[in-house]
Amino acid sequence: MLLLRPIVRGLWVLQSTPRLAGVAWGSLPRACAAWTPSRAQGTWSAGHSSQRRKVTAVGALLGLGAGLAYGNHRRQATEAEPNAEAAPGAPYPVFTRQEVGQHRSLADRVWVTYGNEVFDITDFVELHPGGQSKILLAAGGALELLWAMYAVHSQEHVLGILRGYKVGELSPEEQSQPTPEDPYAGDPPRHPALKVNSLKPFNAEPPAELLTENYLTPNQLFFKRNHLPVPAVDPASYRLQVEGPRGRTLALSLHELKSRFPKHEVTATLQCAGNRRSEMNRVRPVKGLEWGVAALSTARWGGARLRDVLAHAGYPEEGQAGEQHVGFEGLDQDLSGAAYGASIPYSTAMGCHGDVLLAYEMNGEELPRDHGYPLRVGVPGVVGARNVKWLGRISVSREESQSHWQQNDYKGFSPSVDWDTVDFSTAPAIQELPVQSAITEPAPGAAVPPGELTVKGYAWSGGGRGVGRVDVSLDGGRTWHVAELKGEEQAPGRAWAWQLWQLTGPVAPGSTELDVVCKAVDASYNVQPDTVAPIWNLRGVLSNAWHRVHVTVVQD
Repeated sequence: MLLLRPIVRGLWVLQSTPRLAGVAWGSLPRACAAWTPSRAQGTWSAGHSSQRRKVTAVGALLGLGAGLAYGNHRRQATEAEPNAEAAPGAPYPVFTRQEVGQHRSLADRVWVTYGNEVFDITDFVELHPGGQSKILLAAGGALELLWAMYAVHSQEHVLGILRGYKVGELSPEEQSQPTPEDPYAGDPPRHPALKVNSLKPFNAEPPAELLTENYLTPNQLFFKRNHLPVPAVDPASYRLQVEGPRGRTLALSLHELKSRFPKHEVTATLQCAGNRRSEMNRVRPVKGLEWGVAALSTARWGGARLRDVLAHAGYPEEGQAGEQHVGFEGLDQDLSGAAYGASIPYSTAMGCHGDVLLAYEMNGEELPRDHGYPLRVGVPGVVGARNVKWLGRISVSREESQSHWQQNDYKGFSPSVDWDTVDFSTAPAIQELPVQSAITEPAPGAAVPPGELTVKGYAWSGGGRGVGRVDVSLDGGRTWHVAELKGEEQAPGRAWAWQLWQLTGPVAPGSTELDVVCKAVDASYNVQPDTVAPIWNLRGVLSNAWHRVHVTVVQD
């Protein structure tokens, strides 16, 4: 099993959370294993946990869309199921769904069906990137429903891994299986200009050149980050559950949230922890969606202050509650009923200058479904993962949220940590994000005219730290120019939104290529690191090295 773990983990390149959701297969860094078949008297038998597969062939191709070469994957087996009857001329025994259903636990072996085939996945359960709880949802039954939720599994190289665990086939009379309803069928329409990183769940970013066309990102072009299907919420029956300090729970309607509490507006940038992950992936493969430079956007959010709602529920002001956390649960759920969840420190939630909102408006419009309709949390200066959408419940606890996305994701690690040594309990959950900037024009590989070059981009820093300066180089960092900053004036310590910037600089005569670089300095003089390798981490989060774009100068 120890031998299998790094092989299988290397194959499963995750793109979103929960770990199963939104898997992307752009980089398959390690070899896949092929297993030696063992055949006896024309039948294949179900093995036990004491048997271990033998690695007999390996092969993997790197790169987006690359194919994966598999050897002859078949389940090594030593002992036939007592009631298994081999179909004439078939290499596998035949089982009924009832027989498959008897294998629902590690003690009894974990069997699943996919199509008309039966698989014993017991030895894979521990290796599953989504954790045991997710894959065990299908134990003793069909994988189709689970894979409809996490549809990206239906790819040939994923199916190739599954085929290595085949132990039988369904009896002919039980082979018909209704197609599961697509859990994403009710998702809203999206703008066709978005660059899609995963369809189910939907994750997409706008083209970089459109990102900085407007200070406030149009709602249709605002980047989309979903972990699960978009829930359909009836605003008339919607109630926000707020757990009070004395065991009393408030149930607030949307109308009550709008009428009881003063409306507050905040212009804030929202950034995914995986923004610019693709640059880390070029250093070493990471697990996560292949985000470019546009997994962030800016909007004018409107709603009730969280601190007003918590005070109404009976919670004390900041500083009077000790070390506590405010937890949020969304109405989006996986097949087990687990909701997306996250938390922030109590001091952030109740801070008089924190501007944390329960937002029901976005850029002066009703909150769109993809962005949390009818209500979401807006935590300025904090990673997007804590800005829970489709908000259903708020609670206060001395512990952080126990959600997977708080405890086992969205954390940074040393470049020396890999998936065999990672311990998520040793790292704090990401809250405030580091200083960030990127070039949106010109595009990588663009052909530009000689003479002068205009460079555009964005800069932002978490925690309300404003951007003090953006430096731009046209020669790979040997010489620098200070860019012009554009954007709304923001109060010190409450600079929640990005600065757009622009620089027009001279192109040295005779130049044929340019290495354009940008770096930002925030109000606390934090500056971006110059290269990616020292900040690389296995999840590809917090990618904020100098951004570099290589262009060609087209001579007259």
